[in-house]
Amino acid sequence: MCAAAAFFTLTSPGSARADFRVCNGTQNLVGVAIGYRATEGWMTEGWWQIPATTCATLIEGELQSRYYYLYAEDAARGGRWTGDVNMCVAENEFKIEGVQDCFARGFQRMGFKEYDTGRQGSWMVQLSDTPGTQESQN
Repeated sequence: MCAAAAFFTLTSPGSARADFRVCNGTQNLVGVAIGYRATEGWMTEGWWQIPATTCATLIEGELQSRYYYLYAEDAARGGRWTGDVNMCVAENEFKIEGVQDCFARGFQRMGFKEYDTGRQGSWMVQLSDTPGTQESQN
């Protein structure tokens, strides 16, 4: 059975550093994958292992895309943070070009949640056990 999980999205007001960060507000280790549009096409990368109540930077520097996509799994309880956008992931550390034919290329396909950053230079996503979604912007 999946644990109740929710995405919370926040931007970091007044932050001097531009990047894409994910904070784990749960009491368990969480594995995170990100998807985005790069010059060479769609890319997915993972896994970032984010310990309980800590944050990790997935993309350093000024964000180049408007839309980013996240998928995460709770390592202890098996809960997932998912969305409606299918992208490829691998079991171990990966960087995958393209989102088509995941299974045929030896990957798994997971549903990623879309985040519209509105072309802001930085963005932060807070993962939480609390159901519901809250989004705020500067």
